[in-house]
Amino acid sequence: MKKDIILAGVGGQGILTIATVLGDAALRRGWHLKQAEVHGMSQRGGDVQSHLRLSSEPIWSDLIPFGQADMILSVEPMEALRYLPYLMPDGWLIANRTPYVNIPNYPEPDTIYKHIEAFPHHVLIDADTIAKEVKASRSMNIVMIGAAIGHLGFSTEEIEDAIKVIFARKGEVIVEANLRALNAGITAIQPNI
Repeated sequence: MKKDIILAGVGGQGILTIATVLGDAALRRGWHLKQAEVHGMSQRGGDVQSHLRLSSEPIWSDLIPFGQADMILSVEPMEALRYLPYLMPDGWLIANRTPYVNIPNYPEPDTIYKHIEAFPHHVLIDADTIAKEVKASRSMNIVMIGAAIGHLGFSTEEIEDAIKVIFARKGEVIVEANLRALNAGITAIQPNI
């Protein structure tokens, strides 16, 4: 079993937290893990991407070749499209609808949505709104994990355990907020799994 995932977004949106949660779940399962990150100008609202490779077998490279990613998990819609050359033909494109308009010529969001929706295997949700609705506004990235969970190969319990460990030092209130966000993401796409 293997999962090659491109994580994409803009600096400050929690890409590395997603990688940490999924990596923790994989390591607890006894899987191998490789990760490569590109931060760019992430502290100034620039794009951030991470290659996350998880496998029950040894992994020899930390970079995912073009056309080999099982999934693009993006917390920003335009960033989802930037990495399409990595996605395999039957891969999943999972993206947040909320644009992070950080450039003057940002494309019309409806145009971006149409490109995402053209993929046979896609999930497009408003993770920012969902996170706010469950009083976990800073956990949009965890909502996105919930939206992707049916295609990640991990059980809800495995991801919940990883969240509990990773956020434990921040206190029970933060752990609970992230668990609510995860379950809200799962609930948001239930009919699509």
